[in-house]
Amino acid sequence: MTGLADALPQDVEALQALILAERAAHAAEAERLRQIIKEMQRHRFGRRAETLPIDQLELALEEVQQEAAAEAAGEEARDPERRIERAAKRRSNRGALPEHLPRIETVVDVEDKACPCCAGALHLIGEDRAERLDIVPAQLRVLVVRRPKYACRTCEVVVQAPAPARLIEGGIPTEATVAHVVVSKYADHLPLYRQAQIYARQGIKLDRSTLADWTGRAAFLLRPVHEHLLQTLRRSSKLFADETTAPVLDPGRGRTKTGQLWAYARDDRPWGGADPPAVAYVYAPDRKAERPMAHLAGFSGVLQVDGYGGYRPLAEQGQVQLAFCWAHVRRRFYELAAAGPAPIASEALDRIKALYAVEAEIRGLDPDARRSARQHKSLPLIEALEPWLRAKLETISQKTKLAEAIRYALSRWVGLTVFIDDGRVELDNNIVERSIRPLALSRKNSLFAGSDGGAEHWAVLASLIETAKLNDIDPQAYITSVITRIVAGHPQSDIDQLLPWRYQAKPAAVV
Repeated sequence: MTGLADALPQDVEALQALILAERAAHAAEAERLRQIIKEMQRHRFGRRAETLPIDQLELALEEVQQEAAAEAAGEEARDPERRIERAAKRRSNRGALPEHLPRIETVVDVEDKACPCCAGALHLIGEDRAERLDIVPAQLRVLVVRRPKYACRTCEVVVQAPAPARLIEGGIPTEATVAHVVVSKYADHLPLYRQAQIYARQGIKLDRSTLADWTGRAAFLLRPVHEHLLQTLRRSSKLFADETTAPVLDPGRGRTKTGQLWAYARDDRPWGGADPPAVAYVYAPDRKAERPMAHLAGFSGVLQVDGYGGYRPLAEQGQVQLAFCWAHVRRRFYELAAAGPAPIASEALDRIKALYAVEAEIRGLDPDARRSARQHKSLPLIEALEPWLRAKLETISQKTKLAEAIRYALSRWVGLTVFIDDGRVELDNNIVERSIRPLALSRKNSLFAGSDGGAEHWAVLASLIETAKLNDIDPQAYITSVITRIVAGHPQSDIDQLLPWRYQAKPAAVV
């Protein structure tokens, strides 16, 4: 601490100025963090049109963290004791690195094993072991397949083993390379032209059209798996559904047209269901009601959706029960409350908040326990909320946004209260909305699909990748495995074994 004290000014006025400057800097940083937190809350609860992308919010936090790290590094450089203290804290909090990663050990030993006091031989009493995470940049390699030819001197017969099956006959990529391109595009949101630039840095010249050809062939090969995934979801007793726009190039008009990517998701983990989570995307050129009717043909059960009326024909057929989303109701009142004093909207938010508090208590319980708790705690809240909304609606102008928000809730009241009697139903549709976000990121980076066929490929590949991620499976390893197995002749009758949750990772090699 002596060195730090010597660096401080000795003049009282200079010290006061230094303290005031530091306080101002800390106040500015605190205000910046408060603003980021407000934007994150707005992203979580605000209406979609006013929210910022989560990656932009995380970028802002990253910059604040970088500034804090730089400041800490400067303090450690000036104060060796603080550097030692923080290093010890990092060692205690950093956790353990995964066991499956290979270990390359380096021994840092003393040069002389003689005692510095008596010159006697030193004996080993232990060691300190430190592990650090190292990264080797992606390394491209060439797999050479040699097929010797044999001939008979008597019969002139030539014998040679058949060439292994390939996804790209006569092409250069392995199935793992194609999987890497696909996963980079649809999981890591790297457009093909950026991937071509990355390959070029390692001396591999690949046109974007070549990568597109690989991607299209992979999508064609995986279409049956995607269709089987959708069929599997249709057999579920409860699904989530949502849709998002998919800009598609329309050469005839010289601009893009707006297609739709429909998402159908299953996630029974909040109530301990045994079926694995999954999501299937389906592309359609429009948002007409017949699209979900065709996609979910044969489905019977609860369909949890937002307020879009295109799902109502499914319920009218009698086999589907619609459950609506309280988050969409809440957003309308939040918009009003955030704009200024709005007592009715604020009270509506408080009442909805009480419903979510009950959900937080029962998350993870079985359906019967959830239903019982909702009957005891949530039902009285619901029974009080509906007449309160109707009473408030009579006291305000019917042309206001507040009246629209109240009518939106009341017109969907039956679907909004399905959760009371069914412990499998969630309070909102956020599960499938989270599954939509990766599509939005890919759309942001790729701008648009080149055609309807390209959008269909998008749906096929993104479905399998996102389902793998939902099941904590490495999508790169899974896509590589499935492509390899299909190319090698995997039987269509056993296609169920190709679904993501059936994938078995190979044990890591011990180094």
